[in-house]
Amino acid sequence: MTGKSVGTIRVLLLGGAGQVGLAFQRAAPANWQVSAPGREALDIANADAVLGAVSAADLVVNCAAYTAVDKAESEVDAAYAANRDGPAALARACAARGTPLLHLSTDYVFDGTKVGPYVETDPVGPVSVYGASKEAGEEAVRATLPAHVILRTAWVYGPDRANFLRTMLRLGAEREELRVVADQHGCPTAAADIADALVAVGNRILDGQRDGFGTYHLCGTGATTWHGFAAEIFAQAQVRGARVPRLVAIGTADYPTPAKRPANSVLDCALLEQVFGWRAPAWQDSLARSLDVLLPA
Repeated sequence: MTGKSVGTIRVLLLGGAGQVGLAFQRAAPANWQVSAPGREALDIANADAVLGAVSAADLVVNCAAYTAVDKAESEVDAAYAANRDGPAALARACAARGTPLLHLSTDYVFDGTKVGPYVETDPVGPVSVYGASKEAGEEAVRATLPAHVILRTAWVYGPDRANFLRTMLRLGAEREELRVVADQHGCPTAAADIADALVAVGNRILDGQRDGFGTYHLCGTGATTWHGFAAEIFAQAQVRGARVPRLVAIGTADYPTPAKRPANSVLDCALLEQVFGWRAPAWQDSLARSLDVLLPA
């Protein structure tokens, strides 16, 4: 099938300075003309400005979000402004212009009490302000714009910005011992893999695949705990010459935080592969590619 994806594609990217946004700009095909205005250049609270920006795009990709999970507990208005009101404004503009929207969401929309991986149709039940604000953003998009793809992801890391991988490497170089939570389960997901999925899904939508609109899970293949993730980070980092600390497994109760975390964040991603033919690599393989950037030979 041929369609828009074979010509020049104008893409409006929100959140271009974040780790997924940066990865997306690197992954975008040569015929994708990506515009990534910062918050100072495009105020999503300004309906006219958003409508104008969307009118110049064939596809809108929203990677922007308030992601400070613990701070969100005390900065409720800021979290909802970014995670609910921003996507709502984008969805209204996209609906007015007939432009499809790809929107990133999170595992935090679930309460984490399910036994086994979450599927897209499982009931949501966020247990934090961050999770509730992201769930509200999902609902705003669904209510306003049929032509959307919501991609829920989790445990995002990569060579850019602040994330678990970079924090572990920094702390591992500074300390003899690291205490890491071992009773929260999830799927480490490389920002580069999310970017590749956004491109794959975007191309299919632009080529006319209208039966793909909806909500999907997008994570690295395989699951572990934060402690298991840290252990693999240092196992691979040691081969690259990095200093390795002693890891101590602790429980969630031993590391209290303002925001409650889901104990189970494992997402079943089979639907994304079934509909769009895309599957993430094993998380360990994607981790190796990130470490190749951070710890080059």
